[in-house]
Parts: sequence; structure tokens; C-alpha cells
Amino acid sequence: MAVAEIVTIGTELLLGEIQDTNSRFIARTLRDIGIDLYRLTTVGDNVQRITFTLTEALMRADVVITTGGLGPTVDDPTRQAVADVFNVPLVYREDLWEQILDRFRFYQRTPTENNRRQAYIPANAIAIPNKVGTAPAFAIELGVKTIISLPGVPREMEYLMNNYVVAYLKERYHLKDEIILPWVIHTVSKGESSIDEIIGEMEKLSNPTVGLLAHPGQTDVRVTAKASSAEEAQKMMAPVLAEIRQKLEEFIYGENEDTIQSVVASKLLDHNKRITVIETGTDAIVFKALAEHLDEKNLTGELLDVNINHETFKTLMKEYQVIKQADLVLGLMLSSQEEEQELYIALLENESITEYKRLYGGPAGDARRWALNVSLDLVRKKLL
Repeated sequence: MAVAEIVTIGTELLLGEIQDTNSRFIARTLRDIGIDLYRLTTVGDNVQRITFTLTEALMRADVVITTGGLGPTVDDPTRQAVADVFNVPLVYREDLWEQILDRFRFYQRTPTENNRRQAYIPANAIAIPNKVGTAPAFAIELGVKTIISLPGVPREMEYLMNNYVVAYLKERYHLKDEIILPWVIHTVSKGESSIDEIIGEMEKLSNPTVGLLAHPGQTDVRVTAKASSAEEAQKMMAPVLAEIRQKLEEFIYGENEDTIQSVVASKLLDHNKRITVIETGTDAIVFKALAEHLDEKNLTGELLDVNINHETFKTLMKEYQVIKQADLVLGLMLSSQEEEQELYIALLENESITEYKRLYGGPAGDARRWALNVSLDLVRKKLL
């Protein structure tokens, strides 16, 4: 089975000026044809560093896919770096220059002389025509090893992956019809270490594999199976998923594309409940999340910009229950306590109030997301 690595190239990525969306697309494409991806690296626009990074990657992987650095300017060094890895010169390809000219004609533009640089690729490389852009891509082989260099522009990269790279990889590595299928179970209000204590033995499985991913107030359990078809992968995962559901039942709020707000909103609609959300210190994160799924018939909200004590807050919740004619009132107060965030939650239904208070010591920027998950889990449990 072929193993791949992705190397994204561009100083703008390291500076945080743009977000890397290419890796996610490539990773999912490789997953769908059964190629294992073990590592992702980002490197700036420097020939020596790119050369070193690619040389290291080829020692570990059969296939290295690069994105970026194929433009016409001096700071587009990928072509030279790949040539240096294989110790070959860059060679001018008249056919590629003609393709570049055709693209400029299509766009009714005139190329500058530096665009000619894009017609140079490493000697012995396989040119990959780019019908949606001006930067030719290429693949270069050495034994069982391959580097595939693609443009960094997402639209161009995606087109070349779908229309060339997938078929090329299947043929070169004699790939069987195989798929890597993931399934994600979402748990809430239970930390990663606590989930690990419950299902840790299952994380030692090889196929399907089981892994954990922690978020503020939420832990995802990812089950991944490799098989010849989606149906076979689902059969392999079924007993593993069943065991996880049984062991973590009380903490599971949904699976795959479910979000805590979509699940809670669905339950509110099913029970024909109207909820009012009162928040302070949260930038109305809970109201905004629910508003993606509910309209004003089922949801109202109030954002307070003052700090009040808990008793006054509960009195205010009762007043809003009457004013808004709400079945449920969810109140959140998120405040900073030196290096910690203090969360106070109260859930009012009829005359009964459930209270919850907890300190959060994680990154301050994550506190609101944590408050969203924890507070909506309280609502979810009330509606079970």
C-alpha cells in the first residue's frame, strides 16, 4: 500500500496570511483511493529548505504531493527545489510554453517574459497540462518514489487532482478499489482523558482504528476503516461503533455532521418548546448558534453587558420567561477570574431551575465555545 505526504509551499502560509485548504482536499482525495497519509509539512519559499523537506519526505513516503511555488516570479522556487532533489536540471518545454500562451489568449491577456519560467520543469518529469490555469504541474519518478507538484491555487489544484492525479496514482501504484472511510461520534461535557479511560483499549485496534480529538467542551471519537468498498468498511466498523455507543451513551450528542446546536434545535422543535437565551460575556454565541436552525417562533435572546449576581440573574430569567412566553430559559454568565474563566449556567423550566458552575483554565479564546457546548448539553439532557 502506497504511503503519501503533503508538502505545502509558501511563506504566506507560515505568516498566517492565507489559510491552507489544499491539504484537506488532497487528504480526503487520497483517503478515498486508499492511500495512507502520515504527515503534512508546510515550508516557506526557500529553495534549500524546500529541497531538504522534500528529500526527507521521500525517505518516508512513496508519494509526495506539493502545492504552491509554481508561479512565474523569483519567489516561486518549487521547480528548482524538485530538480535539486533528483539532481537534474530544469529544462525548457516549448509545448508547455504554447499551453501557457493558449491560456493567456483565453483570458485575453498578454504574458510577461517571466511567465516563460513556468515552461521549465525538471528533466525527465512528466508534464501535467493545466487547463484551468497558467501554471503547468508535473510529476517526477525515481523507482517507486514520486513527487507530484501542483499549483497552490485551490481551483487549479482540485481540478488536477480530480482529472489527472487520481488516475495516475491508481495506475502507477496498482491501487485496488479501496477506500478509507471515517465515522465520527461526538461526545460532550466529558474530557479527552476521561473518554480515554473508558474506551482506551479500543484505541489499540488496527483496522478499524479508533482515535480521539479534543475540542473545548467536546471530544470526538473517530473510527476509520480501510476496505474495498464503503459497504465493507461500514460492516467492519459496525461492531466497534456499537460498543462505543454503548460505553459512552450518556455523553453522545450526535455523529458525523451533527452539531450540538443542530441536535438541540431539533429536539426543541420535536417537543414544540420555545427557548429564551440570556447571555453575558459570551458575545451571544449560544443564541447565534441556535439561530442557524430556529426562527423567532422558537427562539428569543438577550445579550447583557453588565455583571450581576446569580440571584439577580435568576430573577431576571423568571421575568423573561413570562415576557417571552418561553418554555425554557437558558442563562449564561462567562467572566474572567485572573487566568481562569468562570462559567455560570442556569436552566429554567416552569418553576424549576438547574444551576451549573465551573472554572475553565484553557485558552481564553476557547472559553466561549466551551460555554456553548456545556450549556447546550444541559438543554439536551433536559429534553431527553
